[in-house]
Amino acid sequence: MVIRDNLNRHICAEMQRFIQANSDWLTIVRLPSYAPDLNPAEGIWSLLNRGVLANLAVCNLDHLIRVIKHGLKKIQYRPHLIDGCLAETGLLLKPP
Repeated sequence: MVIRDNLNRHICAEMQRFIQANSDWLTIVRLPSYAPDLNPAEGIWSLLNRGVLANLAVCNLDHLIRVIKHGLKKIQYRPHLIDGCLAETGLLLKPP
C-alpha cells in the first residue's frame, strides 16, 4: 500500500511507472495535499511554520537543520501542542 499526496515525488513519472508496473498487488490511497485532520505531522509543521520558520532566511542547510531542531525541541516541551495536533486527527497517545 502506498499512501500519497500531491508531493512532486509522489506524482513524478518514475512513481507513475512503478505504480503501473505493480498495479496487480499495489494499492494507492490518495490524500489531499494538506490534511491536518488525517496526519498529525501536518499540525507540527504548521506550528514550526508559524513559529521559527516564518520569514526565515537561512544561510545554509546546517542553519536550517539547527532552526528546525530548535523549534521541534520547543514543541517537545509543550505537550499540549502535540496533543492538539493529535486531537485534530482523533488519534490518542493512550488507549481509552
